Amino acid sequence: MALAEPTRLAAVSILWDGSEHCVCELMKRLDATQSRMSRHMQTLKQAGLVVDRRDAQWVRYRLNPDMRPEVRNVLAAVMAATDAAERKNAA
Repeated sequence: MALAEPTRLAAVSILWDGSEHCVCELMKRLDATQSRMSRHMQTLKQAGLVVDRRDAQWVRYRLNPDMRPEVRNVLAAVMAATDAAERKNAA
């Protein structure tokens, strides 16, 4: 599954806010090279979880607005579980 890899899960977690994010921002926040981040985002795109658009030299990503409702529900459950695990680890 596309979310089984920690970097991809973290990228989706960033995109979960509903905003569009530049790959440069994802690279910085996730401490990833451009080639590594692009490969991860391509996997998420192929899975239908994200869409992209070119903005000059950079690519911007956001969650796929046409994601099937059942996929979005599963993604919401994964994000809730990830958030709960992070809160538990922080305590």
